[in-house]
Amino acid sequence: MKTIAIVGGGITGLCALYEMEKQARAQQQDVQFILIEKQQTVGGKLKTVYTDEWAMETGADSIVARHPGVLSFVKELGMESELVYNETGISYIHTNDELHGIPLNSTFGIPMSVESLMASTLISDEGKARALQDVTTPNTTFTKDHSIGEFLEFCFGEELVKKQIAPVLSGVYSGNLYELSIASTIPYLIDYKNEYGSIIKGFEANREKFEKANDKKFISFKGGLSSFMTRIEQSLTKTEVIKGVELELLEKKGTQYALYLSNCDIRYVDHVVLTTPHDVTRRFFRDDALSPYFDNFRNGSAITLYVGYDVPDAVLPADGTGFIVSHNSSLQCNACTWTSRKWKHTSKHAKLLVRLFYKDVHPRYEEFKAMSDEQLIAVAKQDIATSLHVTDEPALAHVTKWIDQMPRYDLAHRQTRDALVAKLAEHYPNVTLAGCSFYGVGVGACMQNGRDVATHVISTIS
Repeated sequence: MKTIAIVGGGITGLCALYEMEKQARAQQQDVQFILIEKQQTVGGKLKTVYTDEWAMETGADSIVARHPGVLSFVKELGMESELVYNETGISYIHTNDELHGIPLNSTFGIPMSVESLMASTLISDEGKARALQDVTTPNTTFTKDHSIGEFLEFCFGEELVKKQIAPVLSGVYSGNLYELSIASTIPYLIDYKNEYGSIIKGFEANREKFEKANDKKFISFKGGLSSFMTRIEQSLTKTEVIKGVELELLEKKGTQYALYLSNCDIRYVDHVVLTTPHDVTRRFFRDDALSPYFDNFRNGSAITLYVGYDVPDAVLPADGTGFIVSHNSSLQCNACTWTSRKWKHTSKHAKLLVRLFYKDVHPRYEEFKAMSDEQLIAVAKQDIATSLHVTDEPALAHVTKWIDQMPRYDLAHRQTRDALVAKLAEHYPNVTLAGCSFYGVGVGACMQNGRDVATHVISTIS
């Protein structure tokens, strides 16, 4: 009987286990599974915090519904009746101390039609004229390994990128667009440019696909994302789940691996799947030859605050779900989600709940990082008063700090990952890397990565 250990009980590890159990049953394979999770609960960065009035997601607040396999997996788990979809409405950019609506028929701030471009109140007539060159200028230089910022600026010009696209896209990918590759962000943009001669024409040719996905893009659950994690864990019938225990060392022993755990236990396994962040994963190896590879990975940071008020959600601007902050704004935050508006299930009595993001791309970030929770809450209150004109004393404030815990996909990321994977295959066969540090930052991407890893590992078992 083969033994497979999965290290890390976040969404990637749980989905990998679920799929491996499923495939092992279908193929009648005698396999033992072990999950090692250092926390007392599974879920990793996906965690729901509850109060009597509000539900708050301290990590991602949702899953992209259109990502392949997401909704079918929810159905397979029997959680369809627990699904909730986001409320739709205008997303704004805060610039020059005003809220400007991001034009409809755009994605990540990128216009999907000429009409969407012309409707923007963020871009000058000169900027719009420059952006139209996308329709006539072919790509002869860029590949998916190039900077997404440089590519978009080549297509649309500096003004549209900096005033409308960069605030949105940098917020999603937590990084400088000029240091992120096309492959690690929106790879289909260059396919559109090459195939149709224009990103806008590519969107128009694929209009039906995007229109179907435009409304109700995101899902959560009545019990929050933690309930989704719990349901996956409860569905595991062939897995020994070890929680509150860390892996301290991974050591090759012939054709097997010895896993030295923090509770002084040693487990011998045939396959290991490491879903932990890269800076955690490197500590499992006592191998200096791997250090140059791990040294090239980068993490970002973010601080998020939920602020709840004993006032109705209706005080917010009509038909809005939040805003992203442009570089020429007096606000200190990078973005603000109107959580009680976007997710009705998060407030029992429709009271105002907002979430603010302070990311390490902000010039004052090091100052924010050194602040106490009370000081951060004071900054958040000022941002809310300035942007939403709500000056009431909050009924709730909740701070979460993700310091050096947000994977950053810079231009060297894919090359570094592939080199590390090749090195491990040579010296540590049957040790597999997975998770958001290596294969995608969205929840849907992590779910897919878990399924892909499961298929690969099960296929190697004889």
